[in-house]
Order: sequence, then structure tokens, then C-alpha cells
Amino acid sequence: MQTNFWQRHLNILDYALSSLWRRKLKNGGIAIIFSLVIFLMASFQLLTQSLETTAEKTLSFAPDITLQRLSAGRQVSVPENRIESLAAIFGIRQITPRVWGYHFDEKNGANYTVLGLSSGILQQADLPLAYGRLPKKGKQGEVVISTSVRKSLGLENRKSFTLFRSDLSQISFTVVGIFSENTDILTGDTILMDLEDARDLFRLNNSQVTDLAVSVINPAETNTIAAKISSLMPDTRVLTRSQIRKTYRAVFGWRSGFGSVCLLTALASFVILAWDKASGLSQEEKREIAILKFLGFQINDILALRFWESITVACSSFLLGLTLAYIHVASFEGSLFKPILVGWSVLRPSLNLAPALTFADLLLVFSYSVLPYLAATIIPAWRSAVIRAETII
Repeated sequence: MQTNFWQRHLNILDYALSSLWRRKLKNGGIAIIFSLVIFLMASFQLLTQSLETTAEKTLSFAPDITLQRLSAGRQVSVPENRIESLAAIFGIRQITPRVWGYHFDEKNGANYTVLGLSSGILQQADLPLAYGRLPKKGKQGEVVISTSVRKSLGLENRKSFTLFRSDLSQISFTVVGIFSENTDILTGDTILMDLEDARDLFRLNNSQVTDLAVSVINPAETNTIAAKISSLMPDTRVLTRSQIRKTYRAVFGWRSGFGSVCLLTALASFVILAWDKASGLSQEEKREIAILKFLGFQINDILALRFWESITVACSSFLLGLTLAYIHVASFEGSLFKPILVGWSVLRPSLNLAPALTFADLLLVFSYSVLPYLAATIIPAWRSAVIRAETII
């Protein structure tokens, strides 16, 4: 009995495939449009997951705690002598003063992120470089930049360039190193220099820094130390690495959700198209169903035939759309949707994304695309199955 059941459905599947091939133009058009819809939805999902994974790796370079001083709700400079008051808190390994800000290049409209660290911290830092070295102590004007910044500045084989201070006076810099492209998402627009050079560029006093980066001995005590710092310095905003990680997830999740909702309109349009194509049987298709009934096909056989036709088109489109989405994210960095999720910038980093397909992602895309299509073909399939053969022939 079981053998007859499977043999019956294999025969119906074989007939369904031949029926699809006879109407290859109609079914091929539906499959192409369906694959495109799945491609768009899967690209959004894969790109979001890849960006979250990349952000997780990038945040390993972030400090455990970041301290920013606020005045009237805006960030202002932090007196460097505040390091002394924090030294009494047990569990802090190191406090790093930083000067950072944005420098606008009027020539190409790009914003560079300028980061200044003390020479001692720079020598201890384990930053991956493509070639060159980090700025040395006592060497003024030495910087490390990314490949994107180098192209933006138009350096080519030159190593020297100038930037304008706020009073329009110029300061010269010499490139001594280039960041590795593996950290491009973090350093793609960065100019790394000595702390004193950054102060000079932004016209800050010798006792002022932008923020303080705190590393702790035991990561499990990060929140406890952050609470102690907040009580000791009430005018300071304390950001932990976990809070920054949650912010990244929220931003990527919100943007991905917004994009997916927009794509639901495309899915709804396709479902309507599928309904129209499935319900609008041609005279030839009606005649075929009538002949099948005269040959002994029952209503459940016609329903099975329509089911196998729909599942073949849906699964083929699903695999094709998913494959195209994977290639789009892995080889082209999700270029269609990258500006939506990453944001607009003149200097766009090379992300080198490695999309990871999970069962949850596959189930989500399958549920949002294939199931609505199958549901849209149920009623048209029933209508074709209950056609009275004698009214057609």
C-alpha cells in the first residue's frame, strides 16, 4: 500500500514536470519574478547577519569602558587630570586619554576620523598594518592611514600631505604606515597620529582630551566598575562595550526590518500575480484537466498535480534566489542594500563579508516567501480540480 502511494505521487510529479515544461514561458516568467523577490529578501537577511558578525569582530578592538564628559547634553573635552581620580578604583588595568574628531575635506567632500593617542600607548597597541609602522615617540607629524584615505587624499607614491586647522593654518603629516584591509570597517576613514599632533590639529589645550578609554582586569566586573565611575563623575557618560554592541544590533535590526517591510509590498504584488496566473486557466489547460478526469484522475489527483507544480516552482525559485543572494553578499558586499544598512559616506569601507547561512534565516525567508505563494495557489488549484469534464469536451 505504501509503495503504491509513493509510486502514484512519483508518476504525478513526473507528469507535473512535463506539464511545467510545456508551458515554460508562463512558468519561467513566474519563477524569475519569484526568484527576484526571494533574492531581495534573502539579501537583506544575509547582509544584516553578516554586518552583525563583522561588528562583533570589530568591537574586539573597542575599549571595555569609554568615558565622555557632557555639558548641556553635548560632549565636551575632558581634563586629563581626571585620570588621577580614577586610579583609586580597583579593577582598572589602564586608562588611555584620546583625542579624536572629524576633519572635513572640502576637495572631495569626505569626513576623516582623526584619532590621537599618546606615543606610549601607540607602541603598545597591536594594530594590524598592511605595511609600515606606528608613529614613534618624539616624531611629530607621523600618521597611519587606510588605503581608502590614501586614495581620497590622492597621495599615490607621495607620503606627505597637509590638513587645515580651524584657523585655516596648515599642518603637515607624513605617512609611516597603512592599516590592514581586514580592519577597514573600523579604520577605513581613520587617520591615526600622536596625541600632541591631534591636539595641535584641533586646537585643544595640552591638558584637554576628547575622552578616556578604560580597560579592566576582569571583564565580568565591567558593569560594576562603570557604576563606580558614574557615581564618582556624575557629569560623565559611561559607555561599556556591551552597550555599544547592543546599539549596533538595534541599528542593524531596525534598518533591516524597515527594508524588509518595504519588500513585503513586492511580495504581496507577486502573490496577487501568482493568484491571477493560477486561477486564469486557459482553454487548453481546462481541456487537459477534462481529459485527465476521463482517464480516471480524481479530484485529489488533480490537487496533487497542482501541488507538485507549485512546490517545484517555489523550491526552484527559492534555491535560485538564495544562491543569488549569497553571491550578492559574499562577492559584491551587498552593494544594492549596503547604503541602507551601513549608511551613506564618501569613504565606504571594504567589508569582506562572509555570510553565514543559519537554519533560522532559511526558515524566515522560506516562511515569508514560499508559504504565501503556496497559500495563494490553493483555491485556484481547487477550482481547477472541480471542473466538470463534460462541460469542457
